[in-house]
Amino acid sequence: MGQDTLFRSSEMSLVQLYVATEIGRETVSELGEVGLLQFRDLNAETSAFQRTFTKEIRRLDNVERQLRYFASQMEKNSVPVRPVQDNATLTAAPSSSEIDFLAERAEALEARVNQLNGSYETLQKRWVELIEYRWVLREAGGFFDRAHGQADEIRRGSTDEPSAPLLEDVEQSTPAQYGNQGEMSFQTMNIGFVAGVIRRDRISAFERILWRTLRGNLYMNQSEIDEPITDPTTNENVDKNVFVIFAHGKEILSKIRKISESLGADLYAVDEDTNLRRDQLHEVNRRIDDLQSVLQNTKNTLNAELRTIAQNLASWMVIIKKEKAIYQTMNLFIYDSARKCLIAEGWLPTNVLPKIQERLREVTVRAGLQVPSILNELKTTKTPPTFHKTNKFTLAFQTIVDAYGVAKYREVNPGLATIVTFPFLFAVMFGDIGHGIILTLAALAMVWYEKSLQGKKIFELFDMAFFGRYIMLLMGIFSIYTGLIYNDIFSKPITLFESAWEYPSHFTEGDNIEAVKKLGYAYPFGLDWQWHGAENSLLFTNSLKMKLSIILGWAHMTYSLCLSQYNHRYFKSRIDTWGNFIPGMIFFQSIFGYLVMCIIYKWTVDWPAREQQPPSLLNMLIYMFLSPGNVPEQLYPGQSGVQVMLLLIALVCVPWMLMLKPLYLRWEHNKHRAAGYQGLGQVSRVSALDDDDEDDNVTRGRDSVDSDGSGHVLIAEEMKEEEEFEFSEVVIHQVIHTIEFCLNCISHTASYLRLWALSLAHAQLSIVLWSMTLAIAFGFTGTIGIIAIVILFGFWFICTIVVLVIMEGTSAMLHSLRLHWVEAMSKFFIGDGIAFEPFSFKLLLEESE
Repeated sequence: MGQDTLFRSSEMSLVQLYVATEIGRETVSELGEVGLLQFRDLNAETSAFQRTFTKEIRRLDNVERQLRYFASQMEKNSVPVRPVQDNATLTAAPSSSEIDFLAERAEALEARVNQLNGSYETLQKRWVELIEYRWVLREAGGFFDRAHGQADEIRRGSTDEPSAPLLEDVEQSTPAQYGNQGEMSFQTMNIGFVAGVIRRDRISAFERILWRTLRGNLYMNQSEIDEPITDPTTNENVDKNVFVIFAHGKEILSKIRKISESLGADLYAVDEDTNLRRDQLHEVNRRIDDLQSVLQNTKNTLNAELRTIAQNLASWMVIIKKEKAIYQTMNLFIYDSARKCLIAEGWLPTNVLPKIQERLREVTVRAGLQVPSILNELKTTKTPPTFHKTNKFTLAFQTIVDAYGVAKYREVNPGLATIVTFPFLFAVMFGDIGHGIILTLAALAMVWYEKSLQGKKIFELFDMAFFGRYIMLLMGIFSIYTGLIYNDIFSKPITLFESAWEYPSHFTEGDNIEAVKKLGYAYPFGLDWQWHGAENSLLFTNSLKMKLSIILGWAHMTYSLCLSQYNHRYFKSRIDTWGNFIPGMIFFQSIFGYLVMCIIYKWTVDWPAREQQPPSLLNMLIYMFLSPGNVPEQLYPGQSGVQVMLLLIALVCVPWMLMLKPLYLRWEHNKHRAAGYQGLGQVSRVSALDDDDEDDNVTRGRDSVDSDGSGHVLIAEEMKEEEEFEFSEVVIHQVIHTIEFCLNCISHTASYLRLWALSLAHAQLSIVLWSMTLAIAFGFTGTIGIIAIVILFGFWFICTIVVLVIMEGTSAMLHSLRLHWVEAMSKFFIGDGIAFEPFSFKLLLEESE
């Protein structure tokens, strides 16, 4: 049995599992710890409310709700929860009695916390009311003084509006109605008042409504409360105002109270007499002090209760989630009443069958049962799910592929090649030694501290970077390599070796003199550093990088086309080899393979020695199609005949690719139909989940499964008819494939020019940033120079990190992603597979974090 590799998905087996009812829960728990078995739903036609373990799930839902309630209370009261170091380490399945004890304890704790919460909220609401009442009593004295002053003015006839309705009774009052101090009481003036507290943002609306409703028959005073009042329902600080409204008559006062209450104002009873009001204030202060002490004690008791719960809350959550997942999985099983056992089916990797069987035996031995669980491998025509075994290094690369589509079962997985090609194509666009070092150091830091950072949610951008830390590490390393090839570090060259170019001895800076190449010497590695200061540097690097982009694109797509042949061989589809791969490869190589060979050949020729200008390859390719046989600028002898022959070969490949496969499939279909066969691979052994066979000799159902007497199940056979062959559909599909392939060969090759464009843009942006910051700073001397260097270096460094590393790096990464998804994977990747989703506690807990 072969080992799992990333090149193809693991071989999968459909298995049938017979488990004694007594150990069903323990068995499913053990399989959840293994996390390599994907169960199938054998009760698809049964509603969720009619399944066997619905009652247990509802009970666990209630416990989970209680635990979430505890967590919300801890967050509200700033009580930290002690985390579980590793959720997956809680491997021992708790017994039923332990679950019952946990449920009962959660019920009691919820009642206790609710009681304390209710008491605290009630006390806090009463405390807020007393605080507001105190502010009303404090401010009321000033309001009453102003109101009495207004009455005195009216009495003396100094008011501007002697006919105001509210003050008419004041003008008609006799001296006998005044108090000892010359003040008239509101009661004798037939004026009542309403005092209370209202939100500050509603005060303007409150005044408008009162004025329009009472037509000005009121006198209102209001002032702001200096401290914010805590709303006990929302626990938010709210700014409020104290108000006192004076008006005539009981009906008007009743309207004022209704309007106040409709706007959420709290009304309080205030005595007009100063002495009585002072006594009220002293009483309120005393009650506030007493209530503050009770509130603090209640808060301390609640926090102590929550801290006790916090010690075990995380582990309780893990236990309940696992227990709930166990019963949800057991609801996928069917119950065999004759054997009193549970029957399950699922997919698992074939090479873990012995491991699963060993775990099942361990569960049986621990339970002390004599009858072991039975695991049978079934044969079926159903498409298995796709499972690629990954580790922390390969997971991120596989995620890139899975984001495009899940690989078809056993087809070549692009994830293996992506480990190298993705960071390398990124580095071609991001080639800079300095920027590559920054990226590498950042990735190394995340790799070094990965244990402490694992599972922590810092912020979204960092979480994404941390997940792809190994991708970043390779991208940084490859960027250093391509930066060495480009001889570029923060837009400056490095002189690792002696240059292959030299200037005349009489050369001075500013002279327009061409450099001379040294005879018999070539720069050992990468780009010669002398090119960075040359006037024609941009022309040279443009030409070099553009041609390298074409070569890399050709190599990448050729490699991808070869992977399609691996699929054809594995699935034994010879017609796809002869009808798609061979003509497609010939077509691609006869045009773009020829172009790449011409590029390499052009580089090998010493054109100055020939005293000849190098021909334009772009013009050569254009004339190859528009004017076959016409070669304006000859690259090599016999070029005209070679190009005509390659063009004819490419044209022949088009009908070859278009017609061979449909005609062959039609001939094969007619051949099998004439021989009396309905299709290939019709007879297969299937699982108990499949529909019953129409053959009366085969009896099979959900509640009764035939047995051979040895405890193994006899799996019935069914006939599966292939879909009817439609020649027109095959032809249409092949026409679309042919047109798409031929056009994509051109467009995809041109798409790889983004490697050149982004590399050029990255290099030029780095040069501009250097020239606008540090280059200016180096122009100063003395103290000013030091200050300028410090300031401009900080600006250069920040812009380098933010713009050149983060923004430009993200752009290059997205372009590299597109080259893989569209240009490369479309050549061989089908991507219509079914993802393997095993029952795994580890995955369950990771998703719930």
